[in-house]
Amino acid sequence: MTDSLSSKHILVTGGCGYIGSHTLVYLLKSPNNYIVHVADNLINSCNISLDRVVKIVGLDEETRAKRLFFYNVDLTDKLALESFFSKCPKMHACIHFASLKAVGESSRMPLQYYSNNITGALNLLDLLGENGCRNFVFSSSATVYGSTATVPITEDSPVNGNGITNPYGRTKFMIEEILKDLHSSDKSWNINILRYFNPAGAHPSGLIGEDPNGIPNNLMPYVTQVAVGRREYLTIFGNDYDTEDGTGVRDYLHVMDLAEGHLKAIEYMERKSGGIYFFNLGTGKGSSVLDIVNAMQKACGHEIKYNIGERREGDLACVYADADKAKREMGWVATRTLNEMCVDAWCWQSSYPNGFSKS
Repeated sequence: MTDSLSSKHILVTGGCGYIGSHTLVYLLKSPNNYIVHVADNLINSCNISLDRVVKIVGLDEETRAKRLFFYNVDLTDKLALESFFSKCPKMHACIHFASLKAVGESSRMPLQYYSNNITGALNLLDLLGENGCRNFVFSSSATVYGSTATVPITEDSPVNGNGITNPYGRTKFMIEEILKDLHSSDKSWNINILRYFNPAGAHPSGLIGEDPNGIPNNLMPYVTQVAVGRREYLTIFGNDYDTEDGTGVRDYLHVMDLAEGHLKAIEYMERKSGGIYFFNLGTGKGSSVLDIVNAMQKACGHEIKYNIGERREGDLACVYADADKAKREMGWVATRTLNEMCVDAWCWQSSYPNGFSKS
């Protein structure tokens, strides 16, 4: 394994997944010449994505062998994680994506979500500290704001756990609390907590994109699967909200903008000597379900069939971010449009209609 004093080693947990793989593109293209180590148990991902990332970035085999490493390791297996750290060089920073993330599934399998997400984070943080890596970027979620936040949602909006409606969101909240306590106990930790709104889209090459197992939990992959013929129609849950067209409004963020936010987060921490930071990553404006359907119809060139269903319990009419803090402090801003998200998502889905598994 190559180790260089002039290069910094970055650990990316869950790096084969949707957001992780897109973030690898930015890390490997960075002029900082990062050496990237991906740890993933491949339960909800596929390491074919790494081959696609290499193609996107344009790494030859010799360079890939020096700058991108993959380890099949489960963060809940502490012995395996200890073995991993014993073989690796000292990490400069860690970006922690690895978690179970399906909201509906988390309500059916709460113990599995608490065990996996929280135990994995605790094992990882313990061993990072032991191995001298205290720059930590956490993949959090706007779900931590719960159902009581008013729009636009700022980083100062209440986060207390009471309004969070599912175990997935509560694991994100609990890990944020753990990170606060960790930093209080040891101020040398540099922790950047990124609260995502609604990631969507794909790399414009169409080589990597969102590839959910089973029925998609998120709107965009469901719409693209209807567009490509994998699903008959979309069910829109409620069209009587107090919004412009009656359907729910959310802040959809291009995954490439989101991925760039993680590079900005590391660069931001490199200018700091220790601290804990919270940033919303969103566009600052909302799009309705019908906005998504119409933009996807334009992207794919044909009708997207949908039915109107009943509202789902806990769904809010309108949720979108105030992301000015990320722009002001990290120099990050979302630049890609809803139309670009849909064009890029369709490019991925139409190129690989069955995702990575049958590509």
